[in-house]
Amino acid sequence: MTEPLTARTDSPITYGEIDFDHEDSNRSNNRYFGDVLDVNLRRRRLLQGGVAGAVAAGLFAQGLNLALIGKARADELPDGIPLGFQAVPLGVADTITVPAGYTATPAFAWGEPIVFPYPAFRPDGSNSADDQRRQIGMHHDGMHYFPLGEGEQVNRRGLLVMNHEYIQQDTLHPAGIDFAPSQPRDPFEVLKEVHAHGVSVFEIARDENATWRIVRSRYNRRIHAGTVMNLSGPVRGHDKVRTAFSPSGTRTRGTINNCAHGHTPWNTYLTCEENWAGYFANRDSDRPREQTRYGTGATSRYGWDTVDPRFDAARKGDNPRRDYRNNPNTMGWIVEIDPFAPNSRPIKRTALGRFAHEAIVFAEPVEGQPMVAYSGDDSTFEYIYKFVSAQPYRAGLTDGSILDTGTLYVARFNDDGSGEWLPLDIDDSGFRAAAEAAGVEFADQGDVLINTRIAADVVGATRMDRPEWGAIDPKSGDVYFCLTNNTRRSSSQVDAANPRAGNATGHIIRWTEAGSNPAALHFGWDIFLLSGGPDASLGPDGNPLDADSSHASPDGLWFDASGLLWIQTDMSGSQLLGSDGQLSGSFGNNQMLVANPATGEIKRFLVGPVGCEVTGVVSTPDRRTLFVNIQHPGEQGPIPDGRSYSSNWPDGGDARPRSSTVIITKDDGGIIGT
Repeated sequence: MTEPLTARTDSPITYGEIDFDHEDSNRSNNRYFGDVLDVNLRRRRLLQGGVAGAVAAGLFAQGLNLALIGKARADELPDGIPLGFQAVPLGVADTITVPAGYTATPAFAWGEPIVFPYPAFRPDGSNSADDQRRQIGMHHDGMHYFPLGEGEQVNRRGLLVMNHEYIQQDTLHPAGIDFAPSQPRDPFEVLKEVHAHGVSVFEIARDENATWRIVRSRYNRRIHAGTVMNLSGPVRGHDKVRTAFSPSGTRTRGTINNCAHGHTPWNTYLTCEENWAGYFANRDSDRPREQTRYGTGATSRYGWDTVDPRFDAARKGDNPRRDYRNNPNTMGWIVEIDPFAPNSRPIKRTALGRFAHEAIVFAEPVEGQPMVAYSGDDSTFEYIYKFVSAQPYRAGLTDGSILDTGTLYVARFNDDGSGEWLPLDIDDSGFRAAAEAAGVEFADQGDVLINTRIAADVVGATRMDRPEWGAIDPKSGDVYFCLTNNTRRSSSQVDAANPRAGNATGHIIRWTEAGSNPAALHFGWDIFLLSGGPDASLGPDGNPLDADSSHASPDGLWFDASGLLWIQTDMSGSQLLGSDGQLSGSFGNNQMLVANPATGEIKRFLVGPVGCEVTGVVSTPDRRTLFVNIQHPGEQGPIPDGRSYSSNWPDGGDARPRSSTVIITKDDGGIIGT
């Protein structure tokens, strides 16, 4: 084992050469995004001074084609009112920093009880597996606020639904764990880890003192890596999802590595299964393509396979109904949860494709038109996808079944700034021809979706730099996606759209669908910003980022109702640490910024505690309360004295760190960000 088991996203857990997170398993010969050259931005108006700013920053010397940096037409965007707060500086303190005039209060931490009999969190980590099944899970990520009541009450009472991406064993268990990958784990420790994953649903309310508290409500529930779930869509009943648990291939157990999320117009929650492949082990010498293309190897991330047969994907005989060889095929989906029906069973919507889903974002639904949703595959050199429903949207009538039929597309970015959506549909003659030319066979549409990455390979989709969260501008309809980073890009792959070799700091791309129709098959694209420091970046105004806006590895993305874009970062340990090995990296701790696409202004709004990721953001309808998740503070684990953690946030003292939600309000009661 060359990395500690507690390592997380971007500091991958490795045994030998195995990388469980953001693996580069794309072995197709598709053109890199780096082969897309000389993009013509006829759709967008270039900012005056953008090139001059680039020259001043010395970026041309790095071979950057800055013709891509522009902004959308002003008449598409919100009024050009300056951001109404003073930017916070970079920092490395073990606390939350927000602008003057704002208050940030930690709440809803890992281990808080939400389900009867409400077991209290034990600071020494000694809560049982059954306790954890009734408590908020570990490592908060994407979340959504569902209002309850009417009138002003919707801003004071609601359901908060949040993902729990993964775990850190050194903080989850009293004294961590020590095991060899192939040796049996303690089953009770594994069960606690299973319960710490998944999703938490709980009611919250603001009391007369303006304090938000958890309500002991009938809505409260935990959904975890052992919860029974239905499969729907083209993969339901497929031969490749039949298991000992569900010989009919209609059900599975559990959802894992729940990263970002989405929410539907019919008021349900969508949780996205991201880096799930490493949870399984398959020691067979001839693993199937639906495992090798996704990164499942001979060793699992946590060793659950040593005590739970669901995570052992090796063949045990001739009949897949007697083992779990197909169980990895029941993961990698988007799962729909009805937060208002606590006894309902979650549903995996397989028509949306199987990959490392980072998030899902819907275009504004139009009565009588198809629904459209976008999702990124968060691994190196993977793809961006779009789903277009077969059925039209009908307000008040449409439900989740609309996500079971439709067409999944993958994006190709062309040299001239145009793009096209390529169908992954076995009934499409172009898709069949591409598969035949590549020498790849698919039995049916279910097989296409189980092997979504391979289907995208054969049609010639554009390989991207870790597509993460997406967001859609409520004013213009433009779609924005974070490309977090790609240090594996070589100098020969540098181009206008991915302009840096060894791209450690990432960028944000955006596009507009042809005719402003989300279901269109063509689009025009550009780069919104290049992340980095003042000496190697470009902001949305065409100038280098400065002390108020420099950042790296954009990850989370969210538009508020006014059209402000909130950007959250997920820098890995190598970026957080300085050359001296201390927490003194050039970008400080992870942060959240606010950008106004109308003016190109961007400012840092929040800096998180030591070792954390800032992820997940949503507000109450009146925008006077902002909820932000802080994941894995103190990710580095115990410091060398063997007793203390690199972070003790939010409880302070010598406490073990706990992922938590931060509640942010403006001291004058005003709207956040203005």
